[in-house]
Amino acid sequence: MWIVCAFLSAALLGCYDVFKKHSLRGNAVIPVLFLNTLFCSLIFAPMALAVPFGGWEVQRYIVLKACIVLSSWMLGYIGMKYLPLTLVGPINATRPVMVLLGALLIFGERLNLYQWIGVVFAMLSFFLLSRSGRKEGIDFRHNRWILCTVGAAILGALSGLYDKFLLASPQDGGVGLNKLVVQSYYNFYQCLMMGVLLLMLWYPRRHKGEPFHWIWSIPLISIFLSVADYVYFCSLHQAGALVSVVSMVRRGSVVVSFMIGAFLFHEKNLRSKAVDLLLVLIGMVFLFLGTSLTANP
Repeated sequence: MWIVCAFLSAALLGCYDVFKKHSLRGNAVIPVLFLNTLFCSLIFAPMALAVPFGGWEVQRYIVLKACIVLSSWMLGYIGMKYLPLTLVGPINATRPVMVLLGALLIFGERLNLYQWIGVVFAMLSFFLLSRSGRKEGIDFRHNRWILCTVGAAILGALSGLYDKFLLASPQDGGVGLNKLVVQSYYNFYQCLMMGVLLLMLWYPRRHKGEPFHWIWSIPLISIFLSVADYVYFCSLHQAGALVSVVSMVRRGSVVVSFMIGAFLFHEKNLRSKAVDLLLVLIGMVFLFLGTSLTANP
């Protein structure tokens, strides 16, 4: 069941990327990100009231989670604003490789043959997609928006490993936190942090930089992200869930964002990128087969 949740989270995450790209076109980054954290906090506010606070012994872990995620989001939003959506997806797709290495070293996870085949196909497809981006004249070594996106991917991978630590039981070496406690409160802390950044960095200079304007897709960022994250936490919380596989499947969101983004934003080199995306789908099939064999030996 956890693998089904992972695939559903990937589909929702793809829509989230599309709405994020749409909202950032010609818009200031910090207000858009602040509104995202605000709406997410409001969505999970009823849950925050229904779950135990846990005191500082619990909240200190969640504050660190909020710092990691918000740093990743800030870099990711900046990169998303200035890069093609069909290029940002492949860079973000390096996260599962980082998570896989971390999961193997930290949690001792083991993948079967089908899962390894899926990982190889996915890595190959993402590499080819990255090469396709070079045709658009973007120098990966000297482009600051690329560096922001890569930094967001690294922090995102760190967040995925940290999620496993937070949700795993103490017997398995984790903290054993409730998924709703983590999701509810880390959104709240992010909103507070972004409020400070908004008032200190953006608001005093709002007339000098790129202006902010309201657009209908801004609240949809929060809605799709909140549901995607909830399903993601449900997946990790289930017994037998492999964080490396869940993270890899979630990166399949690049397929959804590619198809919708290509139609909305009319990006370039779609034919070569479509061939590369076929390898993504093949990789997802092998991951699903491998997980099914693990669940039903």
